[in-house]
Amino acid sequence: MRRRYLFAGLIVITALVAVYALFAPTINRPASAQALHFKDEDRLNSRLKVAKGYRLNLFAASVGLVRVMRQTAGGNFIVTAARNGRVLLVRADKDGDGRSDGVEPLLDGMARPHGLIVEGDAVYIAESHRVSLFRLVNENQPGAAKLKFEGTILGDIPADGGHSTRTIGRGPDGNIYVSVGSSCNVCIESHDWRAAIVRVDSEGRAEVFARGLRNSVGLDWRPGTGDLYAVNAGRDRLGDDYPREEMNRVMKGAHYGWPFANENNVPDPDYGKKAPADAAFTPPAHMFTAHSTPLSIRFLRHQGNIKPGSAALVARHGSWNRSRKSGYDVVLLRWQADGSIAEEPFITGFEVDEDVIGRPVGIFETTDGTIYITDDHARVIYRVIRQP
Repeated sequence: MRRRYLFAGLIVITALVAVYALFAPTINRPASAQALHFKDEDRLNSRLKVAKGYRLNLFAASVGLVRVMRQTAGGNFIVTAARNGRVLLVRADKDGDGRSDGVEPLLDGMARPHGLIVEGDAVYIAESHRVSLFRLVNENQPGAAKLKFEGTILGDIPADGGHSTRTIGRGPDGNIYVSVGSSCNVCIESHDWRAAIVRVDSEGRAEVFARGLRNSVGLDWRPGTGDLYAVNAGRDRLGDDYPREEMNRVMKGAHYGWPFANENNVPDPDYGKKAPADAAFTPPAHMFTAHSTPLSIRFLRHQGNIKPGSAALVARHGSWNRSRKSGYDVVLLRWQADGSIAEEPFITGFEVDEDVIGRPVGIFETTDGTIYITDDHARVIYRVIRQP
């Protein structure tokens, strides 16, 4: 009898799989990651087109699934590789060849390390479930650099479900901000911190700063105004072109719509009728192509020809759920005098005719105006400098 039930169950499962394969929406996933090497630089330069006045080269190659990058007091870089569970020290270019002088592991076996704050020898690292403080020691001794654990700044971050990376930043008010993505594509969360940005004060007290942000992986504060901006990836399974991705000016106490509304307060087809009667949702400051997956934003502060606060770079990781790929680029946003925001290409060519060679993630700008971009598909770090 058990075998009969088991056989019947297998038939049902097989039928369901067949039906899904027949009627499921077409998706076009990126090809499996293939690491670029320095020998690939000619191919890279033939593909990638950089904005006029800039040029690009490989700064570090074969560095793993790298995400966030911050500079140390000694001029080197700490880089997280979330899906590798690693934190790396990527040494600065001291010999002038345009490449890192070496890559060393600092930590291993972590739970999706992602967000970083580096202040002197203090290094804050965000894992899926906590934010911790470390001290960087022996930075200038090749092969001996270490991160020593000092304590947990924020624990008990919900880590179940999807969207497991956490982004952190130090705000102008001195507090630490933590972005916690949703546990699902679309649902009503049971934990208050999900789909939110949480603010943590110097005493470790946490409060929800803003809500309705499905997955705001990238955030930065605009110079001159101190306003917090965050890019956000919208929900899936509503077609190729809806909803568009967002950049939000994040304000205390505001709700940005998810899961009840998308784009400019358009009710969600599944959850729109479940919104609280008195709900008021803040519309986005700017919208990108649907499913292009913006993962970082960095206001430019040291470009000389660009006034700090007037422009920001956004890395778009690219779609996995669209019949024709979108994203796979770095765009430049310019704040206009009338308050509008204009978008223009900065780096293109990571995807050409559905062929993907890279997926940009994190952006960091040093005080000399050099721009670094991580890529967790090609497993490299790019360097972008101004041409004379």
